[in-house]
Amino acid sequence: MSPQPPASAAALRARAETAGLHLPGLILAAEQLAAQVSPGAHGLRRAGPGEDFWQYRPASAGDGMRAIDWRRSARSDQDFVRDREAQTAQTAAIWVSGGQGMAFSGASDRETKAERARLLALALAMLMLRGGERVGLLGQRARSGRLQAERLAEALVAAPAAQADFDAPDAGALRPRQRVVLIADFLARPDWLPGFLAQAAGLGTTGVILQLLDPDEESFPYHGAVLFRSQSGALRHESRDAGALRGAYLARLAERRDWLAAQAGAAGWRYVHASTGDLPADSLTELWQMMGR
Repeated sequence: MSPQPPASAAALRARAETAGLHLPGLILAAEQLAAQVSPGAHGLRRAGPGEDFWQYRPASAGDGMRAIDWRRSARSDQDFVRDREAQTAQTAAIWVSGGQGMAFSGASDRETKAERARLLALALAMLMLRGGERVGLLGQRARSGRLQAERLAEALVAAPAAQADFDAPDAGALRPRQRVVLIADFLARPDWLPGFLAQAAGLGTTGVILQLLDPDEESFPYHGAVLFRSQSGALRHESRDAGALRGAYLARLAERRDWLAAQAGAAGWRYVHASTGDLPADSLTELWQMMGR
């Protein structure tokens, strides 16, 4: 009889096999979700080769006769040129929190935050890949093409969960002029965020912060005696009157959202929040629109 492989190797193999079972479903769901959003192409908001109209500008000495838009010019005493918006391949990086807290769901028939985050991340990546962009998970190589969607699905499913309830992305993985998407619940104050955004700003990197919560985390529908425990078990709080905590909790949540929005805005980023109770297509559409601004 051949010796058994080491426990760590056996566990890794079992995990890989289990992860593989979820890949077809994740890819199919992401493809169907992405199909509900019109991808388009994100321009760079400057004049250049492209299909979308950007602006009319007065003709200058360097513009040839073919560049003149005669229909627009006929409405004034000045010649105008019709500029198009430059559209070139961009590079995007996506980070999905692996914190234990992302495994929470307030109902047995509702997907966890981690499951919804993976779905939105992959569907968003598919939209960008269809637009000819290079996409990767933060810290991994960004590539283009259909095969990259499958690589991303594999990486998202196989990504290890953090030991703690919350984690943080590696600012050292940022690259110049990337677009970055951060997906997490941000329930613990992310003290790492100002430094991360400052480093991103120094690299000319912009992006979107998506705060993803469960409906129970948004409404706090608890009453009576409740034992609150974090997913990792590291945090515990027992209350005899949970309903009395609702006002303070909702106020703290609003404060957190305002803080995240302020941090994002100061760095030239966008902030958006979503719930696992929302339709995935609605969340993806809003996220996609934020990416294009």
